[in-house]
Amino acid sequence: MSGNVLFEAIVFLLGAIICVPIAKRFGLSSVLGYLLAGILIGPYVIGFVGSEGEDILHFAEFGVVIMLFLIGLEIEPKNFWRMRKSIVGMGGGQVIVTTLLSFGLFQLVGFGWNVSIIFAMAVALSSTAIVLQTVKEKGMMETPSGAASFSILLFQDIIVIPMLAIIPLLASENSHTATGDGHSEGLKGYLLEGLPIGLQALTIVLSVVSVVLAGRYLFVPMLRLVAQTKVRELLVACGLLIVLGLALAMELVGLSPALGAFLGGVVLATSEFKHELESNLEPFKGLLLGLFFIAVGASINFVVLSKNPLMISGLVVGIILMKAIIIYVVAYIFKLKMDQRLLLGVGLAQVGEFAFVILSFAFQLNILDREHLDIMLVVTALSMTLTPFLNVLNERLVLPRVGTKKSEARSMDHIAKSHRTILVGFGHFGSTVGRFLRSHGIEATILDQDSSRVDILRKMGFEVYYGDATRKELLESAGIAEADTLICAIDNPDVTMDLVKLVQKNYPNVRLMVRAKSRIDAYELLNMGIENVYRETLDTSVKLATDVLSHMGFRKYSLFRQGQNFIKYDEDSLKRLSEKPSNSEEYIFKAKEEIEQQERLLEEDLKRGLVEEDHHWDSEQIRLSQK
Repeated sequence: MSGNVLFEAIVFLLGAIICVPIAKRFGLSSVLGYLLAGILIGPYVIGFVGSEGEDILHFAEFGVVIMLFLIGLEIEPKNFWRMRKSIVGMGGGQVIVTTLLSFGLFQLVGFGWNVSIIFAMAVALSSTAIVLQTVKEKGMMETPSGAASFSILLFQDIIVIPMLAIIPLLASENSHTATGDGHSEGLKGYLLEGLPIGLQALTIVLSVVSVVLAGRYLFVPMLRLVAQTKVRELLVACGLLIVLGLALAMELVGLSPALGAFLGGVVLATSEFKHELESNLEPFKGLLLGLFFIAVGASINFVVLSKNPLMISGLVVGIILMKAIIIYVVAYIFKLKMDQRLLLGVGLAQVGEFAFVILSFAFQLNILDREHLDIMLVVTALSMTLTPFLNVLNERLVLPRVGTKKSEARSMDHIAKSHRTILVGFGHFGSTVGRFLRSHGIEATILDQDSSRVDILRKMGFEVYYGDATRKELLESAGIAEADTLICAIDNPDVTMDLVKLVQKNYPNVRLMVRAKSRIDAYELLNMGIENVYRETLDTSVKLATDVLSHMGFRKYSLFRQGQNFIKYDEDSLKRLSEKPSNSEEYIFKAKEEIEQQERLLEEDLKRGLVEEDHHWDSEQIRLSQK
């Protein structure tokens, strides 16, 4: 049964459904639940799935690919430049020091110089998947430790490119011949196979440049073309196609698929499809990352562990302690407080998923033999598995004695990636609102579902994003959780109602200010509890009527006053009439009464002399200008 794909899929899902809720029930990370599920269903415990879980691990790594693409989408060039000191300083310092000390450690253990370099590079990298998942679950992205974690992981993800370029230089001449176990020569299966090292390096650089150019001149036009079909699932397919295409292209030249996806995400970060791609791919990322964590647990080779218990346990403990201390010191240099240094050091002390890529690449070049590979794979998987346990111990036993991370979160509001105001719909109504807000220094995150209009508006200087705002995922990626106000300026009343219901249900603290196409739409919105309803025709109609009267000789300011009174009376009437069905006899009778009352109130203003004696704005010069 273990070879049946459907059976294995059911086992994986069942393992996650059982273990993750148990982990959460005890206040543990969901990552730990996934890892434990993998250990239990793996080949060395219950034995439900796969031969050593390796095939599943390769498939599950696609979750890391999507995650790196989404991380790239969050890194706009201006934000990247602003973070350069923490990225290069903290990330570079941690990687360089960890690599040098790890090299010395592996040399002491007795490994060869080239093997030690491979191991040291692998150890220098932490798990982006585990760390970011944990940070987001605990709501720590805007704390100093969360921001520092992101900077260090980002540098690590980037440095993988030169690391992979260096690995072929470490291969000796004997490394390119077949080994006794039938391992193939060199980079078989890659486009760079057999090319000189210099040409391989040039091809790698050109591949990176090609990703940047494709993002700008191929992916964005393709997304615009697909968006015009207004078929949601086609846009999802297009997003997946971009990620898969980038991953395959990088894999063909021997680079990490995840790095190709990351670069593609960075290129698309400034496009109007940023939030739509995030919302489309987020569910795939979550599911596949869970599968990745399960596969990591299932890949722990307990046979190798039983043969080398002292060496493996010593390496795991030594690596975790060494990395934790190095990161703690780096955080100290960058003036993080003690509790933040501890969170950062413990959180990033493991060996990451890119170690699988580096180790496998070195094995393909015969720099590593099977025994070395198995040992380091177990060390990597164990360090990842221990991380959630160490985080729990740190948070429950250590942090309460040295401080709390919560007080730090308040000082990091400026790191927020999105604006406090979200404007949905940027047609003739919404664009007027947006322009007026911007003229007063208020920026809004703008969403619109018309790709052609989005393209034009972005050229005009507006930061507009394409997407369907009735999708919770899109609102999340646009920053709804941190927003104060959502302005709904959508032209379609049905879509407006769907959006209002979604926001009311999931984000009750967000102030809703909603455009109503008609009086009937306004009734429905009022009955839904929306206090701020704006009929698009009301002010314009009153403005037209006042202009007509102005040309007939009425004073401008008097007309303005009467126009405001009319709007007030009409809005009061609207609230009262909203309680009656709009197609009933009772409504018609009540509406007639309200109209008569409005006219009577305005007429009384005239009779009291308020209009005739109101001379504001009506100097002789202004009266002449109105003729």
